[in-house]
Amino acid sequence: MTYRGVVLDLDGTVYRGGELLPGAAETVDAIRELGLSLCCFSNNPTKTRAAYVDRLAGLEIEIDESEVLSAGTVTTDYLVDEHAGDDCFLIGSPGLREQLVDAGVSLTDEPTTADVVVASWDREFDYDDMTDGLRALEDPSTAFVGSDPDRTVPASGGRSVPGSGAIIGAVAAVADRDPDRVLGKPSPESIAAVEDAIGVAPGECLLVGDRLDTDIAMGERAGMTTALVLTGAADRDDVAESDVRPDHVLDGIGDVPDLLD
Repeated sequence: MTYRGVVLDLDGTVYRGGELLPGAAETVDAIRELGLSLCCFSNNPTKTRAAYVDRLAGLEIEIDESEVLSAGTVTTDYLVDEHAGDDCFLIGSPGLREQLVDAGVSLTDEPTTADVVVASWDREFDYDDMTDGLRALEDPSTAFVGSDPDRTVPASGGRSVPGSGAIIGAVAAVADRDPDRVLGKPSPESIAAVEDAIGVAPGECLLVGDRLDTDIAMGERAGMTTALVLTGAADRDDVAESDVRPDHVLDGIGDVPDLLD
């Protein structure tokens, strides 16, 4: 198989917590040397493109902002396109708020006046946030959007911590209502964002990630070749039990150059 582009997940694939995973820098170097298009796509919505560039630079991996996508960028673009002029009530991190403000999304601090509720990861999420979500969604005309479905995310020490999906689920449960849209991988909006960013036909792309239900599912839906790395959320038992089937199962990102060759 000849590839013209590579889509790399970040958390659990390139790094875990604050640690660069073995072979990650060498893999990015190989992608550059082969002249392939690169798109780094994280389902973590809390950081701006510039913050991702800085974080990777601190791990000695150089990328351009144009090569970065996240659940935050997809959520922001969706709100700009589908809810222009609507008042948005955000249950989410300061980093996502910054992205929305920079894009001109109208934010309100009063839940009962919101046209759309956005639920996402927030370290300070509490009972009051659930109450605000309930109040905002009592009006059935209020749209309900989730930034991404990840209930947990990989952290240092081989353990995981709660992610956006846990908070979205809490708001959905108390409001007795499912979100209208959950963005981030593997949503159609994420597939479209990748195609626009990487500029290569999906059939000529290799997608590398650590989650079956988001990374590999998105690649499968888009028609990409997929490679699951076992350094994050999934293990071989998960693969055996899943309806989502990666084309390749790798011990880690350091095995990717062999696929490119």
